[in-house]
Amino acid sequence: MQPPDEWEIPPEFQPDPRLLDYDLKNALSAVVSLRARVPEDAFTAETLGVERAGQGVVIRDDGLVVTIGYLIAEAEEVWLTTNRGRAVEAHVIAYDYESGFGLVQALEPLGLPVLALGDSRRLKPGEQVVVGGSGGQIHSLAAQVVACQEFAGYWEYLIDGAIFTAPAHPNWGGTAVIGPRGDLVGIGSLQLQHQASGGTVVPLNMSVPIDLLKPILDDLLTAGRVKRDPRPWLGFYVAEAEDDQLTIIGLAGDAPAQRAGLRAGDQIHAVAEQSVTSLAEFYRAVWALGPAGVDVPLTLEREGDRFDVTIRSADRGRFMKTPRLQ
Repeated sequence: MQPPDEWEIPPEFQPDPRLLDYDLKNALSAVVSLRARVPEDAFTAETLGVERAGQGVVIRDDGLVVTIGYLIAEAEEVWLTTNRGRAVEAHVIAYDYESGFGLVQALEPLGLPVLALGDSRRLKPGEQVVVGGSGGQIHSLAAQVVACQEFAGYWEYLIDGAIFTAPAHPNWGGTAVIGPRGDLVGIGSLQLQHQASGGTVVPLNMSVPIDLLKPILDDLLTAGRVKRDPRPWLGFYVAEAEDDQLTIIGLAGDAPAQRAGLRAGDQIHAVAEQSVTSLAEFYRAVWALGPAGVDVPLTLEREGDRFDVTIRSADRGRFMKTPRLQ
């Protein structure tokens, strides 16, 4: 048994069970800690590390746990630990790159409550939620929904209806966003810095809305992937500046962008002669060209020189180690 974490959320920021219309202790019992080990030669090892830790949420009586996918990407070993300190081995079922969700299956009965899937579309700014971490109330946070809106990430990622909450949970990966009805409405993904009115910088959590899981859950459980053509993937990291400029800030290993000779610092101006000024525009323009494997014509700028280059896209999943079923 691992010793309990020594940190805790300050009492004034913890959720107050007396103010909630559901059994908080029971709901938080469905949140487990998750630790994953990834091979050193895994594609994501350099960027995400080989030892990863966060949380997951039990969503079925048979021990199915939903988490944020980057925690379990290419994992060869996964352990879940309950709030009572019981550790159970699990195996990876799926990581859906488009939504960001990951699924793992406990290899022994967990004997824990299940957190029902809620309706994230009903969330409104100003609504009170609980960001639940493993370890119960002392590791959980009373938070408020700041916004529900589109989110574009620098790693070729775009979702609708992302849930932004404040204050920010310090251990956000895989946390349970519990709605006012005591059900699961989101899974914690990131901590972001938001500039509020007056210039104050406020940390926020971005969580993936659970409604994105519902239409793909059966596919993930039966096939380990969603039955759709994978999106074209280029394998680089792109930042969006305030002046509507898109700049490549890094390359992902031996991926298409690196093979095509792209460099960090290159600026992206157009996709197939269509001007792009935001990450969302850029991703949609690339994905509209066709499925993974399609050629992607880009107009770039490097050290003041504009030039065109065509990149043969790839299926991101083919670069990743597949789950080892047990």
